[in-house]
Order: sequence, then structure tokens, then C-alpha cells
Amino acid sequence: MVAKKRLLAGLASLTVMGIALAGCGSPTNNSSNTPKDEKVTITYMHRLPDNKGMTLVNDIVAKWNKDNPNIQVKATKFDGAAQDMIKKLATDVKAGTAPDLAQVGYAELPEVFNQGLLQDVTEEAAKYKDHFAEVPFSMMQIGGKAYGLPQDTGPLTYFYNAKEFEKLGITVPKTADELIATAKKTAAQGKYIMTFQPDEGMMTMSGTSGASGAWYKTEGNAWKVDTQTAGSKAVAKVYQQLLDDKSALTNPRWDPSFDASINKGQLIGTVAAAWEAPLFISSAGGTGKGEWKVAQLPDWFGNGTKTGSDGGSGVAVLKGSKHPAEAMKFLDWFNTQVPDLVSQGLVVAATTEAAKTPAAWSEFFSNQDIMAEFKKANDNMASFSYIPGFSAVGAAMNETAAKAATGDAKVSDIFDTAQKTSVEALKNAKLPVKE
Repeated sequence: MVAKKRLLAGLASLTVMGIALAGCGSPTNNSSNTPKDEKVTITYMHRLPDNKGMTLVNDIVAKWNKDNPNIQVKATKFDGAAQDMIKKLATDVKAGTAPDLAQVGYAELPEVFNQGLLQDVTEEAAKYKDHFAEVPFSMMQIGGKAYGLPQDTGPLTYFYNAKEFEKLGITVPKTADELIATAKKTAAQGKYIMTFQPDEGMMTMSGTSGASGAWYKTEGNAWKVDTQTAGSKAVAKVYQQLLDDKSALTNPRWDPSFDASINKGQLIGTVAAAWEAPLFISSAGGTGKGEWKVAQLPDWFGNGTKTGSDGGSGVAVLKGSKHPAEAMKFLDWFNTQVPDLVSQGLVVAATTEAAKTPAAWSEFFSNQDIMAEFKKANDNMASFSYIPGFSAVGAAMNETAAKAATGDAKVSDIFDTAQKTSVEALKNAKLPVKE
């Protein structure tokens, strides 16, 4: 599923703490020794949706191959989870069979780097810096060195059925108190303006709470972990009240029951990542076409105008690539194919041209220019740093979220779990932790 299956999160702190992650990337090898007229083949592994109605990755690549006979690219799609892909890349790098390029979520990059799977392409990346937004570009850096180029971002927004809201005589709540009161009122009528998605606990909880302040910082050469920030407590309080009132649906996002809740007219509002737009349309299956809209995430968690990151990814050059310069040349081209990448549901990091809302999206979302709304969310996104091993932290958070959804745990327990497993992940990676 898009990048995580999210931004301005990141690796800002990693950039200034090279010592805590030092020595894991391969030596700089930015130039190619390939003779000018020799044909080379670049391999690229991705996790993009490639669903019906999208411009397929292989079709995008075919355009490149037609115009670049000496740099041919073969793309393959990895259908498993992000963590499974990381395991495969680790095995392939060790065996010398890894692809030249691989899609890596910003939340995953520190882990992949710490495993020594990346190749330093700082000099090549500098050639393309002006083609991308500054912060996403920095997200592909660790310790001041670049390991690839950014592809997309994932700000959190709010999707809602404007027609149903109008029927119920409600507007998008502006505060936490308004949200709780409105959600309770509509739930009594079988309509839900909020969801608690246990399988998205990892990113939704870190994203909404992280908009108020990062969990991971560095002090000296060590990591400092605090997942129980004021933002985390505010998020836990709101969601716990929604669950206690039974005024939020608890269907897992990637379960057929979520789609059914839209089709039945129960679900009329949800916090969603920008990249979800085409997937949400697919989930709706035509239900509510022309009725839905996208809004900025209101100040429900004490974040003011700030939103948080849910996903987003770049493409990294893997250790052992024999043609890093050619790989980066293709990658810059691929990541600036804005209309094609937008069709995949991405909020692109490229600045080479303005992203336009696809007609099918506009038709579903009340003829709204939702790409402009997503850009606004992007501009309002707070910075959030990830740690090596965050995927393991996220898996544990999702398990606790599933218990919270059934009442067997509290929402606040999700953040307790994040604290414990974050420290464990860093120690398992043999990285210094300040407790």
C-alpha cells in the first residue's frame, strides 16, 4: 500500500547525528565506469498500488526505455508488507542479487541504513536537488549524505461526505469538544464522522500526536525517546472518549468491513492520508460519488494548523549497485513524472510541475481540487523523526490498537507500547539510548 504499506518528518534529527548511525552505509560510489555507449540494465523494486485506472509503473518505465536505449530499466512490484520487503532486500544485498533501486518509506529509511543496505549517492543526488521540495529531499539523507531521491509525501487530512453532513445539519467540527459532541450525536443516528482504525495505529497515532512534537530526538550522541508527549495525551483522550461513547467505527482500514461501512452509508467522515484518495474511492465502490470532500485536519488534538505525517517514501540506491549514476538519472526522471505518479495516488515530492487533480478524483470529491488541498496540508505538516526499527514499534502499536478497539486496552496504552518498544528497538540495533 503506497509508501508505508506517508512527512516532513523525518530524518532531520538523523542528519545532525551521523555518529549514532555512522558506518552503516556503503562507501561513496557516485560515478559510473560504464563506457558511454555500453547498454546497462537498472532494476527497480516498488510497492506502488498499480491498480486499475492508474498509469502502471511498467507503462511509465516503458516510456523511459523507449527514449533511453543504453539505460534500460526493469521494474518489479513487491506485494508483501514493508517489513517483508526489508527482509528480502537484506537477504538480496548479502547475496549480491539486490535491485539497484528500491522504494523505501521515510519511516523505514533509518532501519535500512542501519542494516548497511544503502549506497551513498550524494554527488549524484546534488544534480537533482532543485527538482524536489527541500524537506522531502532531506528525508533521503542521513548524516549529511544522500541515499536516493524522494517520491511522495503523506499529510493527514479529513475526508467527509458533505451531502450527509448537510442532511444532518452539521459542519466539520473545529475543536475536540465539538468533535466528541457531534460524533456522539450522529452515531445515535447510525452515522459516523470518525473512525478508529486498529491496523493504522502505527501511522495515525504517531502522525496525529507528532504534529504537536516529535517523539525521537538526540542528545549528544544518544537517542532520547518520549512517546508520551502532550500531543500523544491529547490524541489518546479524544479517541478514548470516542470509543467510550461508541461514536467511532472500529473497522480495520484494510478490511472489507471498512468498505462495507461506506457502502451502507454508515461512514461519513474519517481522518485519512492524502495518498488514500484513489484507494478510498475504490473502497466506496461508487457510493457517495460527488458527495465527498477533503478538508484540513481541524485542531482536534491541540495542533493548531499543523497536521502530521502518514507515510510517504523515496527510492534508494542499494549497496552493490554497479550503475549508481545511471540509476539516479532514471530515478530523477521517474520521480518527476508528476501526472503518472499522481494517478498512483501520490502527493508527489517533485516541484517540476504542479500536480493536477485527476478527473475521476474530482468527480468523487464534489469537483474539488483536492490536490490543492493536499498541497496545503503538505505545507502545514510538522516535522517528525523516525528511528531504526520503527516498523517493529509500529507492529506492536497496531496490536495494542486492536485491543483498544475492543475495549481490552486503553488508547493511551498504544503510546506506552510505543515507548517501550522504541527503546527496545534502539538497543537491539546497538544504538545509544538516553533514559
